[in-house]
Amino acid sequence: MASRADAASTAELVDTGGRRDWRDVARDAADLALLGILLTVAAAPLLTAAAAAGTASAAVHDWTRTGSWPSARTTARRFGRSVLPGVPVSLLALAVAGLLAADLAALATGRVPGGPPALLVTALVVAGLAGYAGLVVVEVGGNGGGRWWASARSVARACLDAPTRWAAPTGVVALAALLAVLVTPVAVPILAGYTVAALHAVAARRELP
Repeated sequence: MASRADAASTAELVDTGGRRDWRDVARDAADLALLGILLTVAAAPLLTAAAAAGTASAAVHDWTRTGSWPSARTTARRFGRSVLPGVPVSLLALAVAGLLAADLAALATGRVPGGPPALLVTALVVAGLAGYAGLVVVEVGGNGGGRWWASARSVARACLDAPTRWAAPTGVVALAALLAVLVTPVAVPILAGYTVAALHAVAARRELP
């Protein structure tokens, strides 16, 4: 029975030429949507944001490399061991995001001098930092969801060697931010999963010769 099923599966693969059909695409879309929801729930306490992002990135890294998702036990273990080391990272990220958001708001409302030129420069800085953060998240995923500081240093060196390296991740994060504003709030957690996958996709393309 098993050999007959294997033969049928092989025949089906040969008939389709190994191509993915709409069911594979739909399954991947559902998996990424679920990943985004779980990421949002795990990051809700804020102090666990880094651990949640790193664990989600590690799951996407496994999926893109092997074609299968890590087990629930592996994912839970990764998250558990990265919570405490990730607290300082979460605090730093929240502080930087808060300061930049306040700066943008002050420039946009005219509470501080500078006008449109200063607002444009600040927005570009924010976008560049977001792209850099996206690359760090991808690097952390390759490290099993941890080692944030080492990953940040590694990405910084790589970006200094190739200043255009963070252009694509910056575009991904900017597009995700725009979509987050346009879509209904219920869909924002789903968008998170697609954003992590897109960051891994553009980072992988940069690694190709």
